[in-house]
Amino acid sequence: MSSEDRLPESAGWRRFVPAPARPYVEAAPLAALFLGISSGFPFAMIAATLTSRLAQDGIEKRTITAFSLAFLAYNLKWLWAWVVDGVRLPIIGRLGQRVSWLLFSGVLVIAAVVNLALVDPKSQLMATVWAAILVAVAGATYDIVIDAYRIESLEPRQLGAGSGMSQYGWRIGSVLAASLALVVAARFDWHVAYLACAALALPAMLVGLILGEPRRHREPTTRQGLNAVWHSIVEPLAEFLRRKGALLVLLFILLHKIGDTLATLTVRLLFEDLNFTNDEIALYDVGFGFWGYLVGIFLGGLLYARAGLKNSVLVSLVLMAISNVSFAWLAATGHSNWGMAGAIGFENLSSGIGGVTVVAYFSALCDLRYTASQYALISAATSIVGRLLTGTSAGALVEQFGYVNFYLFTTVIALPGIVLFWLMMRAGLIDASVGTAATTTSDPSKGR
Repeated sequence: MSSEDRLPESAGWRRFVPAPARPYVEAAPLAALFLGISSGFPFAMIAATLTSRLAQDGIEKRTITAFSLAFLAYNLKWLWAWVVDGVRLPIIGRLGQRVSWLLFSGVLVIAAVVNLALVDPKSQLMATVWAAILVAVAGATYDIVIDAYRIESLEPRQLGAGSGMSQYGWRIGSVLAASLALVVAARFDWHVAYLACAALALPAMLVGLILGEPRRHREPTTRQGLNAVWHSIVEPLAEFLRRKGALLVLLFILLHKIGDTLATLTVRLLFEDLNFTNDEIALYDVGFGFWGYLVGIFLGGLLYARAGLKNSVLVSLVLMAISNVSFAWLAATGHSNWGMAGAIGFENLSSGIGGVTVVAYFSALCDLRYTASQYALISAATSIVGRLLTGTSAGALVEQFGYVNFYLFTTVIALPGIVLFWLMMRAGLIDASVGTAATTTSDPSKGR
């Protein structure tokens, strides 16, 4: 670790913060918290919140579930992420590439949520569909910019704490949006509820205005005409593939979440078949799971700081695999509130730890010239295989093997990702494949 990259001496009010928590209250990780809040709320607007609104308006269940197709925008955001890296916005572009896009996409999100607030699902169902899609596209675009701003604002040593604060923020933003919408809708109506939630786009915009352009942002090589467009689209992926071990890294990205995704997306089916009531699920699944995840995020930041990138990722991968065994144990023991609390608590604790360490690793893979494009590609690739398998085979596997063997199977298929990462560590490919986000410190000439 260079002298420029050492943890700075705490000054002012931060010296009163306990030492383990001090990395979280530095300026960049704190900014990541507010960025995460604005990132999480659009997702909630078209998830459970929209489901509740449509159900209360008497829309058919099959129509309500079809709205989930809007989430495809988040999986396809890599298709237009290059625009965020390569296109300079007129007028506000003078504020900087990241700040200008942060403001522009934030306004898009506000406009899209306001548009969704103004439509009436009962009489304008098709307009509601398009409004939900617009929120998803705007929210995914905001995600692209927010991820790039976060990565470029954090020093290499801050990637763990910053990823943790971003995860905190995302949870806060999504929960706050869902709760605020329900409370306001109960007292006024859904139109007012969505209008109120639109304000949650502001924290990220304020971060950009207050902190300015990230010091670590690097402009891509300047080109003109169609060559510039082609370069913006192709070069982020080409640059990544030119690195030593890039194909193995890509294989790890595709494989590492398969077992975890298969397990977590089927737990509600397990709870239903074990005859847990809605109250029990709300208390033990939602309650214990939420706090377990928050604790896991904090522990993940500590693990990253103490063990380093490689060891912390390996430990978190092992924990996430073992957590699937807890569901097999619950399925074998049957209906048990404390069994559910233990399984859900451990799974969310592990996911929280992994959410910090693995996100920090994927952030470190980015080249600072193409942060938006490369992180959008990586984040889309992390879930696509698991989601395809879950959507096409999870239910059939449960029916064929039973829950106990199914969850043991999800543990086994997590092993290739763990072994692959360990082999990459042994071969030195982790260090060889990271981008400038893991090695380049701030440019002192760029003030805040």
